[in-house]
Amino acid sequence: MNPTLARLLGATVAVATAATALIGAGAGTAAASDSAHCDRAERPIWSEGPSRNVTGRGCDLPDHGRRWYTVEIDTLVQPHQKDDYLDGGVDRTGTLHDRTLRCLGYTSHKGTVDWFGCLPRTRAER
Repeated sequence: MNPTLARLLGATVAVATAATALIGAGAGTAAASDSAHCDRAERPIWSEGPSRNVTGRGCDLPDHGRRWYTVEIDTLVQPHQKDDYLDGGVDRTGTLHDRTLRCLGYTSHKGTVDWFGCLPRTRAER
């Protein structure tokens, strides 16, 4: 990967993480979230922990948007990356079942939903 692109990706993740932490301090109530469900999702695991981005498939999305979403996932696949580059390869892959994540928002594309600002660990994962 191009070093400039890697730095830009790192800076983007840092800004998104800081924004999530700041917004999360004021939006942490259960009443401020909508529930969603995904049959399957993938979240890469980097050397510093899980990605804040999750790609879901077979998702039922809420009818209206709010600040935080509770995403119930039937099967969560977590490829553990060999290094911190997208093309660095996968060391091993773990699969978790019946997990719940809290995410800041989403964008949807043909058949997939890209959740962003997902907290690294939720109560369901501890």
